[in-house]
Amino acid sequence: MTRIPWWRDAVVYEVYVRSFADADGNGEGDLQGIRSRLGHLRDLGVDALWLTPFYTSPLADGGYDVADYRDVDPRFGTLDDFDALVSDAHDHGLRMIVDIVPNHSSDRHRWFREALAAPPGSPARSRYIFRSGKPGERPGEEDPPNDWPSAFGGPAWTRLDDGEWYLHLYAPEQPDLNWRNPEVRHEFEDILRFWLDRGVDGFRIDVAAGLFKDESFRDLHGQDRRMLNGPMYSRPEVHDVYRRWRQILDEYDDRMAIGEVWTDGPQDLALYLRPDELHQVFQFDLQLAPWSAMAFREVIDAALKAVAPMGAAPTWVLSSHDSVRHVTRYEQPGGLPGIGHGRAKAALLLLLALPGSAYLYQGEELGLPEVTDLPDEARQDPIFKRTNGRTAGRDGCRVPLPWSGPAEPYGFSPDGVRPWLPMPRGWASVTAAAQASDPSSMLNWYREALALRRRLKDGLPDELEWIDSPDTALFFRRGPLVCALNCGENPVRLPAGIPLLTSTPLYGDLLPGNTAAWLTAP
Repeated sequence: MTRIPWWRDAVVYEVYVRSFADADGNGEGDLQGIRSRLGHLRDLGVDALWLTPFYTSPLADGGYDVADYRDVDPRFGTLDDFDALVSDAHDHGLRMIVDIVPNHSSDRHRWFREALAAPPGSPARSRYIFRSGKPGERPGEEDPPNDWPSAFGGPAWTRLDDGEWYLHLYAPEQPDLNWRNPEVRHEFEDILRFWLDRGVDGFRIDVAAGLFKDESFRDLHGQDRRMLNGPMYSRPEVHDVYRRWRQILDEYDDRMAIGEVWTDGPQDLALYLRPDELHQVFQFDLQLAPWSAMAFREVIDAALKAVAPMGAAPTWVLSSHDSVRHVTRYEQPGGLPGIGHGRAKAALLLLLALPGSAYLYQGEELGLPEVTDLPDEARQDPIFKRTNGRTAGRDGCRVPLPWSGPAEPYGFSPDGVRPWLPMPRGWASVTAAAQASDPSSMLNWYREALALRRRLKDGLPDELEWIDSPDTALFFRRGPLVCALNCGENPVRLPAGIPLLTSTPLYGDLLPGNTAAWLTAP
């Protein structure tokens, strides 16, 4: 019998390191804090945790601006702390995935400091992307080399005093590396081995479709920046990098890589899942879909159809450190208060019933909403800063977790310590400690759903079969499991089967609106 790789149907929990748990009392989460809360993740029932960057960084973009890829930032701990965390996670039966950021480094990285100190055309500058500008509309003015925008607002180019411009698809503090330089390729292969040798089980690859840029640096002319084989993302050369990375991963037992890939559609996404490339890529369309049975079904059909020829399984996600929490996204303007929580529970049953793996974001098991009223002076996301406050940015989903107690810092930090982002008043009822003692809490419901999935998953096939359903609902069967989701406001009749778990109580044989249920197949 062929053994199923652990990641194919795993439930992975994303830990935003800076906001998970603060052990040293500096107001920021750290590795020892994560280590102290591993029991929470074990009891929740997840299979692995994914750590956002903990590397040496000035935190211009939450750690995704890496100054040293082989060390831990002192704010978060030490390499010894990391080794202890990996060991303890494995002892708890948890795998460990870490972020790797290959598209760009920090401007504090040794290589970029060397580039700034070197003249144009020097080998030090060839590790990054430097170009000359274009004549501006007025005499003596100079424009950037092309019209590429930064994802965080403004142009993707910054001009140096010596006249050259450097590329940064994100913040100016994140210069893009030149992946056409063999030195860059060799450096990251060595970085992979460094962390694999320390026992990590996999990598989440940030901006995985980036790396290579069109050699002519042609203008976008208003086209989508993420289009397949466009000048900025999803260049065909990137696949050779992942073929080499796959060879390295295959030298170790049970190691994997998942790519953060934004593309034009599922078929483009599947190119990264060829048997000699990445093991997984995120399927973001479910996260982007509105609360609609039709929209969900279209996403599911397209994703399953795209990955099937590759022999891969889809990877589903509802929230992350880059998106508004889905409890808040699912709120209905002018509708009943709290409907987002009910829909989030229903969406979890849909997520966990689908073939493939599921990625959860820290705090969703507590039903945390997006924090939308952070004061401007507290916000740290470069998106907020580079758009002069026109775009709120991602701080609202990165507020530290509430663990216990009646007031800030709710057990996230020692009493009296102010967290790096302020925590809302009124979170005492949603702390992990408060919910653990409440049988009807979101936390205990998540535990129940994850435990049931774990018991069922070995008997579930990779395929699903759609069952006839009303327009507002979607029903499907996977072997012995039937999943029913009603996105409408009015009850619908359940498909045949014995209920196993529901997100809200049933009305006899009726499934209420904004509710999901698991049933045994008849």
